Amino acid sequence: MAAAAEVALIGYGEVGRILAEDLRAGGAAVRAFDLALRGTAAGPMREHAQRHGVTLTGDHGQAVRGAELVVSAVTASQAVAVADAVRPGLGHGAFFLDLNSASPGAKQQAGALVDGAGGRYVEGAVMTSVPPYRIRVPLLLGGPHAEALRPRLEALGFEPRVASDRLGVASATKMCRSVMIKGLEAMVIESFTAARAHGVEDAVIASLRETFPGIDWERQAAYFFQRVIEHGRRRAEEVSEVAVTVREAGLEPWSAAGTAERQAWMADLADRGVFGPRGAPGFARSGDWRLEADRILAASNQEKA
Repeated sequence: MAAAAEVALIGYGEVGRILAEDLRAGGAAVRAFDLALRGTAAGPMREHAQRHGVTLTGDHGQAVRGAELVVSAVTASQAVAVADAVRPGLGHGAFFLDLNSASPGAKQQAGALVDGAGGRYVEGAVMTSVPPYRIRVPLLLGGPHAEALRPRLEALGFEPRVASDRLGVASATKMCRSVMIKGLEAMVIESFTAARAHGVEDAVIASLRETFPGIDWERQAAYFFQRVIEHGRRRAEEVSEVAVTVREAGLEPWSAAGTAERQAWMADLADRGVFGPRGAPGFARSGDWRLEADRILAASNQEKA
């Protein structure tokens, strides 16, 4: 796949826009579609696309028609739906890279849809937060077409590694990791906010420093609060898929289910404006987690009153 490749992005949120910028900087022609283009969020998306030379389309089919590579970066619950939606426009032999945080079972369903339409489905597991790494974020590939896609992605600027030629292995790695990572976010928010309410946060953090001396808990907590406030809805959907992954292993996902509830609860607070206007310059950008914890406690007290 040459640098002038035709790439279609399905999903033009944070991840989609970052990939669009880096793909365009590398010389690729990029088309994109997002369901939000039909709603009130269309303005910023259109401004971004115009600034970076990305062609926005009216539906999935227009976006993928003629594309050598289709990248799906939507919410976890839409992974299979997108694979189904692109089938009419998907070119024979076109690669479909599914970056969504979905369970191994969902990836296998999506793969059957894409391959059945003549495309080449590859699951992609993004192994850490995209913004710091951008297109070079650590990426695990899986499926029978993964090795064929790997050098093509490298030519576009990605840093992929093939996990397995069997669908589900890469996503299982990602989702089992998320039990820990997303769960730690939820636990820190719950623990630190409760400690703040009881006036023992300094003692709790001092104890954590002794047990885990390699972690800057003040900085880590601020980061966790920021990310969940800003992306709690997306995280809740992902952890719901994590819970499915755990169930697919034959276990009851008590931890994952609780994490999904806490992430969704934070998203509800953010939507209500508890942390300030969503999209405002200071939204979810506080370097002090205590400010956000105080807002959570104030909102909780109002609900009880």
